[in-house]
Amino acid sequence: MKNTSTAKVLLYLCAVAVLTVPAACHAATKVNPIFTDNMVLQRDMSVPVWGSADAGEEITVKFAGQTKTTKADKDGKWRVNLDAMKACAKAQTMTVGEVSFKEVLIGDVWVGSGQSNMAGGAGGYARRDEGLKKIIEAAPYPLLRLCRGSRPGWKQADAKSAQGFSALLLSFGVPLQKELDVPVGLIVGAVGGTPSGRWLSPEAFEADKACQAAAKAHNSKTDSEAALKKYEEALKKWKIAAAAAKAAKKRAPRRPRPPQLAKARGDLFIAHIRPVIPYAIRGVVWDQGESKTQVAGVDQFTIMGALIRGWRTEWKQDFPFIYVQKPSGGGCAWDKEDNPVTNQASSYSDKLPQSLRNDGAYRELHVRIMQHANTYMAISSDLGSGVHPTNKSGYGLRACRVALGAAYGRDVEYYGPLYDSHKIEGASIRISFKHVGKGLAFKGGKKLTGFQIAGDDGKFEWADAKIDGKTVVLTCDKVAKPTAARYAWARNRPWANLFNKDGLPAITFQTKK
Repeated sequence: MKNTSTAKVLLYLCAVAVLTVPAACHAATKVNPIFTDNMVLQRDMSVPVWGSADAGEEITVKFAGQTKTTKADKDGKWRVNLDAMKACAKAQTMTVGEVSFKEVLIGDVWVGSGQSNMAGGAGGYARRDEGLKKIIEAAPYPLLRLCRGSRPGWKQADAKSAQGFSALLLSFGVPLQKELDVPVGLIVGAVGGTPSGRWLSPEAFEADKACQAAAKAHNSKTDSEAALKKYEEALKKWKIAAAAAKAAKKRAPRRPRPPQLAKARGDLFIAHIRPVIPYAIRGVVWDQGESKTQVAGVDQFTIMGALIRGWRTEWKQDFPFIYVQKPSGGGCAWDKEDNPVTNQASSYSDKLPQSLRNDGAYRELHVRIMQHANTYMAISSDLGSGVHPTNKSGYGLRACRVALGAAYGRDVEYYGPLYDSHKIEGASIRISFKHVGKGLAFKGGKKLTGFQIAGDDGKFEWADAKIDGKTVVLTCDKVAKPTAARYAWARNRPWANLFNKDGLPAITFQTKK
């Protein structure tokens, strides 16, 4: 009896399996996980929709009066491109075959990436950031949608979803949506403590001539093969010492670190950014730099150039790239007391250091990233300082200001005075600036400070500085024939007080002969 019953059950299961084969085949059609309810699609450009299916299977996508049909290729991949659409705050439904996505809006989509200052959650920072606290308390925001690149699933921006979302990107998106008055989608893919070398694809690193030249020059100097051999010998000795310590129930010595070779791993790009590509976007906001590149011989300026070009190449979009200035803070502000954006800035100090270390070079290195095409810096020298500044609402508002001025062409000044050129005039140097806005001015103290000049010996001395229209004229009794000038040449520069009357601080620079 048992055998007969078992046989009947098996026959029944086989019959069910045969009958359900067509449904199983149809169920093989998948849409990329970035597409869910509550998503925002990018306005004014072609919008890719993609996924996988059985080879040759026909897929139909319907949205906003459009119907697009395609077939999966031999590898089972498919993609359609919706025609450009105008912004629409009215919720619509997209269908892909038998799958439906509801509450879909059309507006602008921004991606936020980098390390901990981008990854940090709004809920935690709101306890110390009054501006961010108000943002969360004012939720929900019906036209703001949030998504994590590594865990796709769009959510409406309410008090709960905002709490766990990027504090910086949320503080960027809320005022941006209010100003634009269109739906805004925010996608975040960021990991704390990570170097920029892990955020560009291996292909982008290999294809970038500047990266390859810097890496090759470093390797030729350090002899990577010798470094690797030395490490292997040290590791062998460590294993013996560690085993002896374990037998004696003592603490093992520290394991030797492997040599830092010129490689870009790209693992974070692959995990957090590539899954989002080619989702149509308006731009990128980036906050990273404390962990540098961790690619031996290649500096942040060079890596970021490769990263920006690489992302754009894979996206096939020349989107604006906004990055936060590093190091954070360190300078005084135009209005420290009454401005919630800059109330954590350093107070002005008229005490000029007797000498300066060369840490101004590190600050200038990050300024130079602006030289890459369609790339813009959110000035942070007058914002909160430290590895993890607490006023994320201020940082988000500053990045929003840059987006409005640089990416959207609004009539708003988004930079402080920026070095343009210089001219030697006998015993003085005249510095010309761009982004003077409503005019040059100094704030704090009784005079303009923060400038140095040097002669042929390269020794910099503090200069007397006077504003003359859109220029600043520098002189110094100790330098009869000046050849070079610099400004705010330090990590912490509370004594550098040049601004434009729009309230933005002048940006660090050093002239070249």
